[in-house]
Amino acid sequence: MTDSTAPVPPSLFPTPLFPTSLSRRAVLGGTAAAGLLLTAPPGLRAAGRTEPAVDRDTLVVALQRNFSNLNALVAITSDSNRYLLQIYDTLYGFDASGTLVPRVATSYASSEDGLTHTYRLRPGVKFHHGGELTSADVKFSLEHVLDPASKSTRRPQFAPIIASVETPDPLTVVFRLKAPDGAFPNKIAGYLPLVPKEYGSSQPAADVFARSPISVGPYRVKAFSDGESLELERFEEYWDAKPGIKRLLFKVIPEPDSRTNALLAGEVDLAAGVPAQNVARLRGVAGLDVIASPLGSPLMVNLYSNQPGQPLAKRAVRQALSYALDTPSIIRNVLHGIGDPLATIISKHYPYGADPALQPYPYDPKKARALLAEAGYPTGFETKLYSGNDHPKEIAEALAAYWGQIGVKTSIQRIDYATWAQLNNTRKTNPMTIQQMANAIYDPIHPLGGTYGRDGTWSNYDNAEVQDLIEQAGPLRGAEARGALFRKIGRLLNEDAAGIYISELYDVFAKKNGLSWDAQSGIGLLNFRKVAWA
Repeated sequence: MTDSTAPVPPSLFPTPLFPTSLSRRAVLGGTAAAGLLLTAPPGLRAAGRTEPAVDRDTLVVALQRNFSNLNALVAITSDSNRYLLQIYDTLYGFDASGTLVPRVATSYASSEDGLTHTYRLRPGVKFHHGGELTSADVKFSLEHVLDPASKSTRRPQFAPIIASVETPDPLTVVFRLKAPDGAFPNKIAGYLPLVPKEYGSSQPAADVFARSPISVGPYRVKAFSDGESLELERFEEYWDAKPGIKRLLFKVIPEPDSRTNALLAGEVDLAAGVPAQNVARLRGVAGLDVIASPLGSPLMVNLYSNQPGQPLAKRAVRQALSYALDTPSIIRNVLHGIGDPLATIISKHYPYGADPALQPYPYDPKKARALLAEAGYPTGFETKLYSGNDHPKEIAEALAAYWGQIGVKTSIQRIDYATWAQLNNTRKTNPMTIQQMANAIYDPIHPLGGTYGRDGTWSNYDNAEVQDLIEQAGPLRGAEARGALFRKIGRLLNEDAAGIYISELYDVFAKKNGLSWDAQSGIGLLNFRKVAWA
């Protein structure tokens, strides 16, 4: 039973612009899994500018967030996801469906006990500064991650398991592990972009690569203006097929309407992070395509629940905050229908691990108030909610409005994304923050370990049963075994209200239809390796 005595005022939400029938059929129905192309009826189309903003050798991309660090071995995924596949390359990578495929390594083998992983490198792979890739560079790249001075967000994924890295010859690298890790090949593909051991600078690698990284990817850095733009030029000695466009220019335009207007004015060729409220406007413009691509990422509130004496340390309080939200209404109105209800942190767009039978908390404010009283807060309490400006402010406002109805007074701390990322990485977004976990390795251990493992980069949670299962996942190999264990963890996190789960996330792009480009489905990485003007 739900309580309808205190409905959310209709004025809380703007009038939806995203057609309800399209929302249910195309997004909630699941066809967005391969990327959803939205086009306007002919009668609604107006004249649009579709020629390149600069020329046919150049692609101008409008981004919603600043670049805080160009070192993909150090930066968080949500930062590096815009440039990693352009500047860097890895031993193995992922194809469009999340399957591991060879990149600068030609082969991979693991020992029967899972402790030894051997990669054979391609000969003649060039770095942007002219040197050739060898096994010594692979070893250096991992050591760069493991060095505490680098402050790499990837370090927790490797430090507990790496015993040694050996280089028996220039084209062979051997990783020896302390314990088996079933996700190790995925981690190498997602977390270990390659940099050169010798990079021609007396400065520490972390400082150099933060502004002018060197790798073996299809583009190299030409110019970087912090807070404004990043210019990349095609690397003509790239080992694989070269992209069809010679120059990528990323412009940082944080304000959503300004990003949309830049596309409409023809000043940019592709806009990332198109806000849902602008979709209807863009659908009516001739020559533009709008694409909704699943991120394999949960939109959630990360809770600092491991602090005794605080309200969020009590399960009943966390459950109350979940019952207090009408998440379908938030998806329908704030996200304009571009989303799916979410029951736990594991996205349905991961290849395995999601439990389709697991249901989100229903909207039940009466039960929420009862749980608060049970926890010792019959009149509620005061709290803070951090929100980076990469998410619509209306999300935080909706959460605060719903929680206010059960007596929880929420002060919204709205800050720019770069500042938020620094605070969140150092656990200073206490007591809770809106967060998303990008899919970096197509394995659920990425969000689980990072958010709910005791040593996770963004973890403020301590549950012995969950921790034990995360550790059990370590040696497991194969989708079936890993998937079964992750479903069990997902159920525990749901029951414990470990986080406030709002929606599956979709990244919405708008582009000129003369541009041939497909979004990378199921992951937050921008991929311009296959792009060209038609």
